[in-house]
Amino acid sequence: AEQLGTPLSDQEYRQFFRSLQTAHRASAACLLRELYGCQNPLVQRLDEYENHGVIPEGPICSELPGTPSFPSFCTFSFYRCTRKRYFIKV
Repeated sequence: AEQLGTPLSDQEYRQFFRSLQTAHRASAACLLRELYGCQNPLVQRLDEYENHGVIPEGPICSELPGTPSFPSFCTFSFYRCTRKRYFIKV
């Protein structure tokens, strides 16, 4: 059992930094979206990658309770970015 105040094991450190790196990458993608908009070729490539090669047509349904749909994937992506809920799926 882990004792409070003790350092993480090597495996725990790898997992800890892997999750930070993933969130950092998602945040960087959001910054690109904010700076250049959804029509930017790089942002569009990221959107296509996230959706197996095709950016979905709207409306977009999500697994967010209380916010079931968005008019476009771009709107959905901006919502995720502004809320820092990077890993919510459609």
